[in-house]
Amino acid sequence: MRAIWKGAIAFGLVNVPVKVYSATEDHDISLHQVHNADGGRIRYQRRCEVCSKIVDYEDIDKAYEDDGRTVVLSREELKSIPAENSHEIDVVQFVPAEQLDPMMFEKSYYLEPDSKSPKAYVLLRRALEDTDRVAIVQFALRDKTRLGALRIRGDVLVLQGLLWADEVREASFPSLETTIRISAQEREMSAALVDSMAADFEPDQFTDDYQLQLRQLIEAKLEKGESLDTEETFGVPAAEAGSGEVIDLMEALKRSLEKKRGGGAASADEPAKSTTKPAARSAATKSTEAKSTAAKPAPKAAARTAAKAAPKTASRATATKTAAPKTAARSARKEA
Repeated sequence: MRAIWKGAIAFGLVNVPVKVYSATEDHDISLHQVHNADGGRIRYQRRCEVCSKIVDYEDIDKAYEDDGRTVVLSREELKSIPAENSHEIDVVQFVPAEQLDPMMFEKSYYLEPDSKSPKAYVLLRRALEDTDRVAIVQFALRDKTRLGALRIRGDVLVLQGLLWADEVREASFPSLETTIRISAQEREMSAALVDSMAADFEPDQFTDDYQLQLRQLIEAKLEKGESLDTEETFGVPAAEAGSGEVIDLMEALKRSLEKKRGGGAASADEPAKSTTKPAARSAATKSTEAKSTAAKPAPKAAARTAAKAAPKTASRATATKTAAPKTAARSARKEA
């Protein structure tokens, strides 16, 4: 990386020399404009409206116009502004991180120690760690006085550019002033949908699909030239639009939840339901038939059992009656 600026963090009476680096970079594919008739490159020229001459950048000054009056400011005059010449990142206060609205965040910069000993740098980093706060700073960079937040990322201090308060617009939409009734069922279903999609944020999981497909389109055009078929390249019709169908909110939540839980599309869920229900009915029918089949033979079995047992019982009773007189006769004989 190449340092874009050098300065020092003013932390009370402590001075922390640093080098400033851009923390982010743009990987978008660069395209330029051409004339669609012959492919000629379109170029912009700095042309003076008074003399119609093309003007070199070094001969251009800046101006401000107000009520028909124009004030021309030379480069030397602009450089005379005190804030322009400041190379200090001035710490003005320390605040809890949660008080910073992400809406205010701008570009991020890495700060590297720029001295033989990084002790003052490490001391400031430790102070931020120990107090669990973010340093609010002011600094000048690229012809502009800026507001920033100094925070920690790993072992490195990061300078996060912030918008000024008057640069953040207030949101005022009449459509949100009307009273909207959200049912308990809708809230429960939306919460369930959120739970089904809950995960830890891992930036590496996401890709810039447009840039990947743009590269795919460029490579296909290089290979096939004017015979390029975009539908063949991407597998879908070019500029395919959505159906624009407006569906019921509850139905949309329900389908979304089913899709997340089942892993299939809502349309694919319908056949699954119709297949499952007959199976359930069939099982229930079989169970009922089994019960009725088991219940019907019970009386017959009982009758058969009773019929078989009846003769045995009757014969046992007859034998008992026959044996009784014999026993009485034997007793009488013994007594005589």
